[in-house]
Amino acid sequence: MSFRDEHELHKRRFGRNLGVGLVLAAFIVIVFGLTVVKVTRGDYEPANAVMQN
Repeated sequence: MSFRDEHELHKRRFGRNLGVGLVLAAFIVIVFGLTVVKVTRGDYEPANAVMQN
């Protein structure tokens, strides 16, 4: 039993999906990094803290 060669369309689609996946992963890393920096710097303020003043 032999496998057929991939069609050229599937190769292009894989490349595009890989690019979109890498961009999505980079976005997630940036958001996570910004969240970690904000929390460790102490800038985090709960939403209801404004109402208590």
